Amino acid sequence: MNVRIIAGKYGGRFIDAPGRKSTHSMGERIRNALFNSIGQEIQGARVLDAFAGSGAVGIEAMSRGAASVTFIERDRIASNIIQNNIDLLGIEDAKVIKTTVSNWLETRRDEQDYDIIFADPPYHDEQFATISRLLGLLKPGALMVLSHSGRGEVPIQDKRIVVVDNRSYGNAFLTFFRHEEDTL
Repeated sequence: MNVRIIAGKYGGRFIDAPGRKSTHSMGERIRNALFNSIGQEIQGARVLDAFAGSGAVGIEAMSRGAASVTFIERDRIASNIIQNNIDLLGIEDAKVIKTTVSNWLETRRDEQDYDIIFADPPYHDEQFATISRLLGLLKPGALMVLSHSGRGEVPIQDKRIVVVDNRSYGNAFLTFFRHEEDTL
């Protein structure tokens, strides 16, 4: 299976994607709408692609000017495909971590926070507790975009995190969270 990078440095190039039920690639129409909505915010951003699947979202971010991307993907075949795509495109400042997002959160040594987090967990197992923990990795003013099935609300414990937008694309929903700047 192939996925097209839409715009930017790698625009028009195709990357491999696992053709498996264990991962699902965000559709091109949704990816395009997503990146059009965040605009220049991607420029120079430190990005986390959690539940990376094919890696198309993180690679699209790099193509559009992100400074670095960390991909977290538990599926061995999918994570190998992401690494192969990164190598094929000659992408620097990208790292693939082969583990679950929950395990990575428990053991991560990288203590820096992120400018943008993309989270696209399996629709049959949305892992809202893990998603809530990911929100804690946002820098003040930073953005997290969650792709989900729309079943159930994402519990938010942190009062500094606000939902700034919700968009529906058929069976897929995108919820945009923002870490509000501290006003003290």
